[in-house]
Amino acid sequence: MVNYIIRRFLILPFILFGVTVLVFSMIMMLGPYQRLSTYINDPAQLKGQDMDELVSKYGLDDPWYEQYGRWIGGVLQGDFGWSESAGQPVTEAIFSRFPATLELALFAVIPVVMGGIWLGVLSAVHHNQKFDHIIRIVSTVGWSFPTFVFGLMVLMVFYGVLGWFPPGRLGADAAAIVRSAEFIQYTGLNVLDGILNLEFGVVVDSFRHLIGPIVTLAIVWWSYILRITRSSMLETLRKDYIRTARAKGVAEKFVINKHARRNALIPVVTVAGPMVLGLLGGVVIVESVFGYRGIGQYAAQAAQQLDYSGILGVAMYFSFLLILINLIVDVSYAVIDPRIRLE
Repeated sequence: MVNYIIRRFLILPFILFGVTVLVFSMIMMLGPYQRLSTYINDPAQLKGQDMDELVSKYGLDDPWYEQYGRWIGGVLQGDFGWSESAGQPVTEAIFSRFPATLELALFAVIPVVMGGIWLGVLSAVHHNQKFDHIIRIVSTVGWSFPTFVFGLMVLMVFYGVLGWFPPGRLGADAAAIVRSAEFIQYTGLNVLDGILNLEFGVVVDSFRHLIGPIVTLAIVWWSYILRITRSSMLETLRKDYIRTARAKGVAEKFVINKHARRNALIPVVTVAGPMVLGLLGGVVIVESVFGYRGIGQYAAQAAQQLDYSGILGVAMYFSFLLILINLIVDVSYAVIDPRIRLE
């Protein structure tokens, strides 16, 4: 396994090189005047200057390989250009929003994965019983429900009617505390930083703003994980080694928990990888519905305002996450099932 991980890390630069070529090809599909927006951070720069002069100044009429060399040099230094939609460099826009997306992803993954696996196993164990039928109906409805519709319903009921879970990331009072000089932002995660600063009002307020997006994400992905776990578990329970274990008199809880469930998790890990990727990449619809200032909301704003630098910066960020999470998923196969060898 160690050799496999080393080989994957050695291949990583070549994969990233391919991604940069693809992303740069997308840039080159734009005209030089459109690409000027990635360099101009103040509209006043356009006053009194000829557009052709600016194109020549930034080398946008040079051969593509020279432009690629300059662009990749900037990327290696963390320079993705200026984001018009955020009003700041793309790198700063992504890094300033990453803690919010990470916090939402961390709190959403736990109920989705753990709850989905637990209920999926129970549903398979009680196959064709009343509990199984109820779970199947609920999961089918949950997976079929459009995310934005469910998010709006959660926002309308729990905030519009009950006033419990407001949109955004922090209320006015908690935000004032976080921005104060006395509050130290160790991680950018409001819940954790609130605990470390002993500001439990910030912790409570952060949770109030997180519950709406978490519930919306959980009901969709929870249904998907549950259905995958149930199907995989039903197939595993029909295997010969499960029948043998039961014939030997092994207790049913050991048959389910030790033999069947672990082997049934391989398909779950396969689908959990893209789910985590989607969460860390920014959940565009959920973050937009709840006004949650994360990477997903930034990607939506960049697309709406034709912010080419922002769109391409998010694409590079998402590509890196995809490569990293695929590596973690592959290694997880061997951890869950020792019979799988990655050498």
